[in-house]
Amino acid sequence: MSGTNPIRKLSLGHDFYAVRDLFPITRSCTYLLNASQSPLNARSRVALNQYLDWAGVDVNARPEVRAPLRDLLSGLLGGRPQDYAITTSTGTGISTVATGMDWQAGDNVVLPMGEHWNSTFPWFNLADQGVEARIVQPDADNRVSIADMAAWVDDRTRVISVTAVRFDTGFRTDIKALSELARAHDALLVVDGTQCAGASVMNVDNEGIDVLACGGFKWLMGLAGTGFMYVNDRARARIKPVFPGMFAARHSFSELEFHDDARRYETGTVAYALMHGWAAGLGLLSELGIKNIQARNGALTDRIITGLTDMNHRILTPIETPKERSAIVVFSAGEHAVNAAIFDRLAEVDIQLSLRQGTLRVSPNFFNTESEIDRFLNCL
Repeated sequence: MSGTNPIRKLSLGHDFYAVRDLFPITRSCTYLLNASQSPLNARSRVALNQYLDWAGVDVNARPEVRAPLRDLLSGLLGGRPQDYAITTSTGTGISTVATGMDWQAGDNVVLPMGEHWNSTFPWFNLADQGVEARIVQPDADNRVSIADMAAWVDDRTRVISVTAVRFDTGFRTDIKALSELARAHDALLVVDGTQCAGASVMNVDNEGIDVLACGGFKWLMGLAGTGFMYVNDRARARIKPVFPGMFAARHSFSELEFHDDARRYETGTVAYALMHGWAAGLGLLSELGIKNIQARNGALTDRIITGLTDMNHRILTPIETPKERSAIVVFSAGEHAVNAAIFDRLAEVDIQLSLRQGTLRVSPNFFNTESEIDRFLNCL
């Protein structure tokens, strides 16, 4: 690692140039693909190897990983450690809610059109129980307004479901306003936080989130197969555990007595090596501070937006209102074939971004530099 100890605590706080050496991918390409997957950082790599060493020579030395993860997550996102269940994906968490609620024919779920499949398929799956998925269309500027959501909510609405940041446009939802709307109708607010947690400040208490489901492999510095489900007291009273395993209840050979906290939604053994590595990544985020990370990502995306505007590219991300911004910028240079050609040309010079649904998605993170943003813009 170029002589740098990857476990060393950072002494420079939010000086993000000090952490670039923890991301080996920066030495081979300009990585603007963080909304797809976080590149493995050196601290997590060391922790993964450490766990594998234990597994190979002293299995009893392997540490307990669930409790440390709960502590880290509550420190980053609010709530109490006992409000967090360790899962494997966003879809697992949202499916637990959809399957665990006591639905009646005529109930409904309100959600925006075009949300990620992890946030829609579990609700669509309720159709055979007579539960209606009420889908709200974003406006011409790719915003999902609270007023439009409210127009579809009534006293049979059991859940308002939304992604904190949309994967297709980078639009950030007003979660607090949706929470107030949900509580006015005694509904739960269920949030997919995968494109927000770790990149932007979010707090389950301040924003009134009942359930927050998230995968760890994007902005939270984990690998695929890591994730969590935050469930507050209000939601736990309404959501039954649906696939209990040994970690969901008090150990007994004769009865099932669920834990009274979010552990009731956990199941059996997960990939502990991945979870141990993830904890190291979460620790890095805690050390840097999400507020500092959000400010850094804002500066990088400002630079991208200015450059795209100067080149007269069409920016599809709503950018006029700062609180609706995220670490994602989506744009188009023309028709699908034009965008595809740009994507291929950038890939040839080792600039990585996303081509999704015919548009280009740029997603920098704190370890990126201004010079990398300028290189991307120059190559356009």
